[in-house]
Amino acid sequence: MSQSASRAVIVQPGGGFDTVGFGERPVPEPGPGEITVRLRASSLNYHDYAVVSGLWGPSELRVPMSDGAGEVEAVGPGVDGFAVGDRVVSTFFPTWLDGTPQVEGFSTVPGDGVDGYARERVTTPATSFTHAPRGWDHAEAATLTTAALTAWRALHADAGLKSGNVVLVQGTGGVSLFALQFAKAAGATVIATSSSDAKLERLRGLGADHLINYRAEPAWGATAKRLTDGRGVDHVLDVGGPGTLEQSMEAVRVAGHISVIGILTGVAGPLPLVPALIRQIRLQGVLVGSRSHQIAMIRGIEACGLRPVVDSVYPLAELVAAFRHQESNRHFGKICIQI
Repeated sequence: MSQSASRAVIVQPGGGFDTVGFGERPVPEPGPGEITVRLRASSLNYHDYAVVSGLWGPSELRVPMSDGAGEVEAVGPGVDGFAVGDRVVSTFFPTWLDGTPQVEGFSTVPGDGVDGYARERVTTPATSFTHAPRGWDHAEAATLTTAALTAWRALHADAGLKSGNVVLVQGTGGVSLFALQFAKAAGATVIATSSSDAKLERLRGLGADHLINYRAEPAWGATAKRLTDGRGVDHVLDVGGPGTLEQSMEAVRVAGHISVIGILTGVAGPLPLVPALIRQIRLQGVLVGSRSHQIAMIRGIEACGLRPVVDSVYPLAELVAAFRHQESNRHFGKICIQI
């Protein structure tokens, strides 16, 4: 089988911004069940930051970035559903196609356990991609793989979101903004938190019904409960982890649902078990979703006309600068990479 090479960003073992450089990766012609994709965009997530910055650096040379969008360049034998020229977006777990979670950890995740999408071209099993939403550009499509799918699964697959539910979202990162948009599209009421009044006003512009500055109101869980006349919210998307979970548990209703998604405040801390027990709270760990979740999400996006919030777009050569911008926490929405 003949092959060519693709220019790619390479992170050295252990990671660190000073180890990031360019190299090449082979691009074989697609075999049975495979496609070759000309990648056009990626987007930044905290997980990518952890790999590239060295917080969770790779154990070997690695092409980073879990999110990839582009167009199909070649199709191997036996591939149904894709044709040359189709716009596509990658999946976070290439081997988790459907059903209950099938994977543990990141050993199969592009940009972590295997090479990711900070490169120009890739040949991969066709099941590693889905079609992108109609009418979206590549940068917009690249926001879906990790952030959007996490929010979709948390609300729709795990929580069973219904019209009239109350959802609480934290901050203005990609998962939280997608959760706000998905919740509003489903007819839910949204309470949004941030430490920035300016960002809260932007959340209002996206449809948030109630706003809480958690720096001004450290007991924001009780505030959220008051906003529901003392009942509590139906669903919380907790992206903070140890530093926010106690307030999330204060905010949620009896038998309510908390999606435990992020670790922005650390990886360990005390868990207040008594409130969880006496209020029968359901805590659900969420690590993105399956390929079938992604297909369902894209159908929903096309039906409601939702578009992502893109903060900025950097060229691939400025990937480290993009991560520095992410690190500053000045962004609102997704930071994208143009390839």
